[in-house]
Amino acid sequence: MKKQCYFSQHNIKHIDYKDTEVLRKFLNPHGRLISRKRSQISAKFQRQLATAVKRARFMGLLPYVAR
Repeated sequence: MKKQCYFSQHNIKHIDYKDTEVLRKFLNPHGRLISRKRSQISAKFQRQLATAVKRARFMGLLPYVAR
């Protein structure tokens, strides 16, 4: 049985860059994005997630590198 996309499952239409708790679920301990194969996210939401993470980093809500 294939696992459903997290955002489709929770009925989220648009990923908000200010929602850092959701964004952190898809970052590894080093602060990098987790791949689609490991996170089971659809391609559409993976692109939105990447843009949201980049915006959150620029605004200072997420770190570029975690130690």
